[in-house]
Amino acid sequence: MNFPDDLKYSKDHEWIRVEDNVAYVGISDFAQKELGDIVYVEVETVEEELDQNEVFGTVEAVKTVSDLFMPISGKIIAFNDDLTGEPELVNSAPYEKGWMIKIEMKDPSEIESLMSAEAYKEMVGA
Repeated sequence: MNFPDDLKYSKDHEWIRVEDNVAYVGISDFAQKELGDIVYVEVETVEEELDQNEVFGTVEAVKTVSDLFMPISGKIIAFNDDLTGEPELVNSAPYEKGWMIKIEMKDPSEIESLMSAEAYKEMVGA
């Protein structure tokens, strides 16, 4: 399993990568493996401001549907439209082409409450 050191991770298995004041968010390699084949990603919260830990969408796999949670507070400024036609990108490239949303951060200090790759690996027992 892949756990990039340059990312932060939430207890709900989302990852976050910050570039300037914009944060990219997706689900971890561990999460996509647990879910299985992703068949649909739904995010109806674009242009909405949400608090940390609020649900921003759902990811549907062959076996289950799971909520997606905001790792930090902010306004969702974009959805990865590539996932509309190719939701399997979440499986094949969870940290690259499989990103889900971009957030304009409300409080960048919330990033400090997230886990490092090492702490996340320990949490999932990897």
